[in-house]
Amino acid sequence: MNTEMNSEIKALLDREAIRDLRILYAQHLDSNNIAALDQVFSIDAVVEVTVGKMEGIAAIQAGLSDAFKLFDRDHRGRYPFVHAITNHWVKLTGPDTAQGRCYLIDFETASKPDPNPLLLLGLYADEYRRIDGQWRITSTHLEVVWPERNDASAQPANQTREV
Repeated sequence: MNTEMNSEIKALLDREAIRDLRILYAQHLDSNNIAALDQVFSIDAVVEVTVGKMEGIAAIQAGLSDAFKLFDRDHRGRYPFVHAITNHWVKLTGPDTAQGRCYLIDFETASKPDPNPLLLLGLYADEYRRIDGQWRITSTHLEVVWPERNDASAQPANQTREV
């Protein structure tokens, strides 16, 4: 194989590894495997989601563990949401850096007054870095695009807060 093809294959493998991070996040969060989030985020990652801004893997794990406890109302040990990730775009910005965007379709699986399981639609904006040979999310910001919110700190109308 020529050098150009080798670099194109390497770029494809890198983008696929990066896409897997966002899917792995959803899998770990939805299954309450919060301890494994160090496989997704860098030690110094910054996460901004509907439950707030968390800086560093320890704060991320603590914050998402607290969110799990808050939302596990029936104490069945499962998160009452399903995170569906789609339309994941990744751009390599350097040999060990990248940025990406993807859509979040969030479903609530717990009973609630509204029978519609759709909780929110969002857009994740991520920054990635290869650390010790492994890709990690170093920064993520979730923008809720539906339902409309009055301001950045407000909850979606008639909805519970989601991560």
